[in-house]
Amino acid sequence: MNTGSSLAAGPVRFGEGFELDLKTRQLLRFGQVVKLERIPLEVLILLVEKQGAIVERDEIVAKVWGGSFLDTDNAINGAIRKIRQVLKDNAEEPKYIQTITSKGYRFVADVREAEPRLPRSAETLEKPPQQSVRLTINRWTLIAAILVVCLIFAGIYAAYSRWGERRNPVQGKLMLAVLPFENLTGDPSQDYFSDGLTEEMIGHLGNLDPDHLGIIARTSVMRYKNNKDGLSRIGRELGVDYALEGSVRRESGKVRIAAQLILMKDQTHLWARQYDRDLSSLLTLEDEIASEVAQEIRLTLAEHRGSRQEEASRTLSPEEYAAYDSYLRGRYFWNKRTAEGFQQAIKHFEEAIVKNPNYARAYVGLADTYALISGYDLAPKNETIPRAREAAAKALSLDDGLAEAHASMALIAQNYDWDWKKAEAEYRRAIDLDRNYATARHWYAEFLTLQGRFPEALEEIERARQLDPRSLIIAADRGAVLYCSRRYKEAIEQLRAVLEMEPHFPRAHIVVFAYLEQGMTEDALRDVAEWQKVEDGPFTWMLSAYVHGRAGHKSEAQKFLSKLEAERSRRYVDASKLVVAYLGSGDNEQVLKWFEKAFSERSTALVWLKVDPVYDPLRSEPRFESLLKRVGFN
Repeated sequence: MNTGSSLAAGPVRFGEGFELDLKTRQLLRFGQVVKLERIPLEVLILLVEKQGAIVERDEIVAKVWGGSFLDTDNAINGAIRKIRQVLKDNAEEPKYIQTITSKGYRFVADVREAEPRLPRSAETLEKPPQQSVRLTINRWTLIAAILVVCLIFAGIYAAYSRWGERRNPVQGKLMLAVLPFENLTGDPSQDYFSDGLTEEMIGHLGNLDPDHLGIIARTSVMRYKNNKDGLSRIGRELGVDYALEGSVRRESGKVRIAAQLILMKDQTHLWARQYDRDLSSLLTLEDEIASEVAQEIRLTLAEHRGSRQEEASRTLSPEEYAAYDSYLRGRYFWNKRTAEGFQQAIKHFEEAIVKNPNYARAYVGLADTYALISGYDLAPKNETIPRAREAAAKALSLDDGLAEAHASMALIAQNYDWDWKKAEAEYRRAIDLDRNYATARHWYAEFLTLQGRFPEALEEIERARQLDPRSLIIAADRGAVLYCSRRYKEAIEQLRAVLEMEPHFPRAHIVVFAYLEQGMTEDALRDVAEWQKVEDGPFTWMLSAYVHGRAGHKSEAQKFLSKLEAERSRRYVDASKLVVAYLGSGDNEQVLKWFEKAFSERSTALVWLKVDPVYDPLRSEPRFESLLKRVGFN
């Protein structure tokens, strides 16, 4: 048929019930809309318009992407693959789209103009009258069925909202997720680079316009790395309006980044670009991509642009790029949260500092690593925290506008110095600098909890959860806030929801304390028994000694106490674990003895003295009151 302008006049039909409306850009089959993303749909329209003729790949690029496109190797192939899936076509024996090797594609099915549709009212009149359907359904059976369906949906809704997947959007903000960039090098050792690029893009976009654009934090998006979950599910779970996804390839001093911006409500591809640059221009490129994304979603960029954007406004020297690369490696290992990972992180952050002594973010990485090493009981705090403080102070002397540095300093002031006034000031400064920094909001919520300011803490941790909705630690710490505020039933519900998602997540096992406060001793015993099968170490022994002690199982409690003391004689184990273990058995003299050791070690657990219900039996004890004052609590 003539494939010229006549096709633009209205819908055309082909194959087994397919109809392509060239005006509304819709594909239908037997009158029902067939879902097809924008880019594949545009490719299909072009092929149908050129029915019978070869459409070369260059022409597809020019017509669909305007000459600037995502990836020569993948974009067109991906679009054709999606079209074939929808049409149920076979590349080997095509009914619709034929591949012309080394050239392009040809639409081979017959195409005909569709007959005009009748108005809906006319369609109704044309239908033959239908006989009344006489189904004898018992009314009470119907009511019962409706109630069952309602109960099922109520159960689904309860589980859904418990975890926090069904979230209210951040008021007045668009929400965007930067999905993990794909490493196209084929070399797993380069994952640090693609993961680092993901984290860097989160930072760049987060600083553009925090009043109007919220960015989902790294912890949540990295759960979708190498994950085949559909965009609709990701959008639902993260509660976002847009997603940025892409890939990266690096070789011979060059980098190729492909990125595309997707509107989640209908998975429309709004924008796609490919960038080929020198590695020395990487920071500038990250800022360029962030700005183009902002323009596409029509953001009015805030006047304030953080130090990350100022840093990105110039090309890096070879030494600066080498330092940046070492920094990305350090963050990659830091995010593993293991003893070996922390050691590798220190090595790479120190390499970055040697290569560029004025690189503030490398000092922040070093500070965060030393702070977490102490928090994970991998080394005494009086060895690691002074190093963390020195690194954080150096970072701030180089760049006072780094939110991460202020958050690190706040954590040190809170957990080691017990300087509550300074800690709050530093947390507030970090949040002012980067309102999309979920970690700062999470840690500040913990600070508010420690002060007994529970309503504020719940508000702040909800803000953190909106920015990092899939974070297990944020969800578990919300349970901790509820537990400390003596809302035990809600705490149990929250912590159980976390354990349903990840049964082996250590922090969520503080649910045993809430169980005991509710008189649910059997549940607490069952939890520690199951946890013991998975993790056999000081944290588990502490929980087991406490729970068995509260249950009156003195011999079992003593068994775990002995394990803790023997392990402490061999290596560093935080003294606070012995405090809790002895509390279960009610041996207050041993508790107070170990409290003094915990104080001399600057144990992080002491920051919970004011609010943790586990310490309630000691609140009338003068020595406990003295300890509270020494930790800075009135």
